[in-house]
Amino acid sequence: MDVLKSTCGSVGRVSLQMAGHAGSMALLCGRTCAHMLLGRVRLRHTTEQFVRTGADSVPIVAVMCFLVGLILAMQAAYQLEPFGATIYVADLLAVSMTREMGPMLTAIIVTGRSGSAIAAELGTMKVSEEIDALRTMGIDPIQLLVVPRTLALMVALPCLTLIADAVGIAGGLGIAVAALKLSAVQYLKETADALVMKDLLTGLGKSFFFGLIIAQVGSYQGLRVSGGAEGVGRATTTSVVSSIFLIILADLAFTALFYSTL
Repeated sequence: MDVLKSTCGSVGRVSLQMAGHAGSMALLCGRTCAHMLLGRVRLRHTTEQFVRTGADSVPIVAVMCFLVGLILAMQAAYQLEPFGATIYVADLLAVSMTREMGPMLTAIIVTGRSGSAIAAELGTMKVSEEIDALRTMGIDPIQLLVVPRTLALMVALPCLTLIADAVGIAGGLGIAVAALKLSAVQYLKETADALVMKDLLTGLGKSFFFGLIIAQVGSYQGLRVSGGAEGVGRATTTSVVSSIFLIILADLAFTALFYSTL
């Protein structure tokens, strides 16, 4: 009986903590969106963040997605070759990259690269009392720090996803030409026939919200840091884990929605 009470108490405490975090994050997201809708955006800071989170992420996103394209093409060819249907590698790779793998991989890479940086930057500012100093000077930290990072990621993620889709399909093209003895023209024609506009729009729509999730989780974890350098480390780790979890959860929700409506 004592074990049951202890278990129920632990579950209750965790549930209340999660509900509290969800409410605080919703409030932060609401304030951020309000600033955007009212046009309270610092364009110079937003551009700087776009370069840091978007343009500087292009090499790693391109390399990783190219390699994943190679892997997916080889795995698909292994299954399809016994049936003489290797041409359909193009269909499988194109749809999977644009709908799922491109947005998901890009979001996870950017979470590790930029989401953790946001949490660490804001957390360091919090423990060094720079956030309190901004409030003392009458400057809203959300407008100055959170809005530019959020807007930059919401724009950068769809752009990076387009690049991820292209290089992933290019990786499949390399396998098709080198190992499957297909011509580049055949592969690209099959890819064009397989893709429809809703496949591309589905992936880009997901990536837009993935950018919002990454920026908001990183900012929330950074702004609530306490305990010095150790707290900054905990917040950085928590932001990455939480962002990846929420990205996968959001992807599941969007996939179920698009599957039932499109």
